[in-house]
Parts: sequence; C-alpha cells; structure tokens
Amino acid sequence: MQNDNLKSYLHLHVIVFIWGFTAILGKLISLEALDLVWYRMLFASVIMTFVVLLSKEKVKVPFNVLIGFIVSGIIIAAHWLTFYQAIKVSNISITLACLSTGAFFASILEPIFYKRKVIWYELLFGVIVVVGLGIIFNVETKYKTGIYLAVSSAFLSALFSVINGKYAKEYDPNIISLYELSSGVFFISIYLFFAGSFTPAFFAISVNDLIWLFLLSSICTAYAFSASVKVMKFLSPFTVMLTINLEPIYGIILALLIFKDGEEMTPLFYVGAIIILATVIANRIVKSYKKVTTN
Repeated sequence: MQNDNLKSYLHLHVIVFIWGFTAILGKLISLEALDLVWYRMLFASVIMTFVVLLSKEKVKVPFNVLIGFIVSGIIIAAHWLTFYQAIKVSNISITLACLSTGAFFASILEPIFYKRKVIWYELLFGVIVVVGLGIIFNVETKYKTGIYLAVSSAFLSALFSVINGKYAKEYDPNIISLYELSSGVFFISIYLFFAGSFTPAFFAISVNDLIWLFLLSSICTAYAFSASVKVMKFLSPFTVMLTINLEPIYGIILALLIFKDGEEMTPLFYVGAIIILATVIANRIVKSYKKVTTN
C-alpha cells in the first residue's frame, strides 16, 4: 500500500504538469470560454466512449450513483467555464495562482463529506495558501474580475475532488470519467440550444483551434481526468488538491516561456506563488512524518 501511495503521488505530479498546459491551450484557442468547454468535453467524451468500449468495462451503475456522476459533471463543467473565462479577462498567471485556494476549500469540505474532524495542519496550510492569494490580490488590482472567477473555479474544483474521492474508491475511473464528461457536455448543449448558439459560425472553427482542442481533449482531459480519479484511490482529496497547487507553478513558468511580456508580473506576485509552492512541500513533509510516527 505504501508503494502504491508513492506511485500514485508521483503519477499525480505528472498529471498536474500536464494540467499546466491546459491554461496555455486555453490562451491559444480563440474560442469563447463556454464554446471551448463544450468542445473540450465533447471530444473527451467521445474518446472515453471508445476507451470504455474497447476495454469492455461494465457501464451500468446504481441510479443514485448516476445522479452523483451527473452532478459532478455539471460541477466540473462550471469549474472549467470559470477557469477559462478568468484567463480571457485576466491572464494565465493570475488564474493559475488563484486556483491554489482550492486547498483551503478542500480543508473545509473534506471533513463535511467524510464526516471526520478537521485536521489542524490541513486548515493551516489552506490558510497560508490564502495569504499567498491575498498578496497577489493586493498587487494585481486590475485583474479583480479574473481573480473572482479563478477563486470560484478553485472552489468548484475542490468540491469536485471531494465528491470524486468517494466514487474513486468503488468505481472504475474510466466509467466515472465517461459519465461525468458526458453529463457536462449534455447540460451545456441544452443551454446552448435554447440560447440559439448552435449556429454555422459556432461550428466554423479554424484548423489551429481543432489541433489545440484535440490535444486539450485527449492528453489534458481524457487521459489526465481518468488518471486523476485513479490516484484518488490511494490519496486523500486534500493531498490531491494541495498537489494540484503545483499547476500554477508549472503553468506560470510555461506561460512566461511562451507568452513572455504578456505574463510578466510584479515581484510580489511571485512571492505569493513561492508561498504556494512552499505550502505544497510542507504538506508532503508533514504527511510523511505522520505516517512514520504512526507506523
């Protein structure tokens, strides 16, 4: 079990690094946030359908579980919508840094969903992350709308992770991913249909956007989404959320390398980002120490 935990933790870091590219792709894709999320979930759902069919996995689940998957699908769709909208109205660095508040939200939500006591150091680390966010908020005031959207996205991400943490221990990650991605695109489709958005212009996307969308949907969504559910079998939702805080670090570095001047921020912004990274490392050290002392 200890070896499985270590493998899952390392695998999670690979997944988070891949997720660091999602913001980059969101910037490269010219579509509006809602359109982008619809295409992302649609392509990923098709990919997951083929994966499940080829593996001949059992897709039938109890009705109450199905409802849970549908709710989770709507939550992840809302998470991605607020995430990409935050990028559109601010930039990648701001959006990714604000996602780190997910750890704070997870430290509150997990005890509620799992009916356990609040662990003091989880709450402490969550608060430290908020301090890092506060520094960013105070020095990047022109991006307030983006910050609000990104923090909302972080809350939805934490809620999604806590809910999926329960299902991951009982159901195959491919099945979970198929239901949740399909549910998300289904409900977005209903909204787009009644909003009259399904016009010829909606489906007239460029070749470049198609390429980026396929990469986003296959590697960054279908694979990473399913794999992230799988690691939840061995890791707590809080550990998952706190490790995901590395996504801003990876993403910000990639954004600086690719977009250069458009992503350069004030020195205090990077102080906030360093606080986030230090919190992730501290969490891992504390959890490792706790395991050693209790064995």
